[in-house]
Amino acid sequence: MSVDSSVSPSLAVRIPALSPREVEVLLAWFAFDSKEEAAASLYISQATVNTHITRIRSKYTLVGRPARTKSQLLVRAIQDGYTSLDDW
Repeated sequence: MSVDSSVSPSLAVRIPALSPREVEVLLAWFAFDSKEEAAASLYISQATVNTHITRIRSKYTLVGRPARTKSQLLVRAIQDGYTSLDDW
């Protein structure tokens, strides 16, 4: 996890360190209407997508930035540089 050192420690945003595979699964889920479709696009099971999303949500909760919904996760991913609005 990284902290922006140019900001005072009390105001720094903590970014969870997502693995490349977690980012890939997260972006696939954003691109499709369902976890089932995202899973099919990555040739993995829906249960695997669920596992990755659960781990991603846990990582965000651990840094004090919970993301309980798909839209909240999208906002976090944009804020943290994992994707941008231009990608969508």
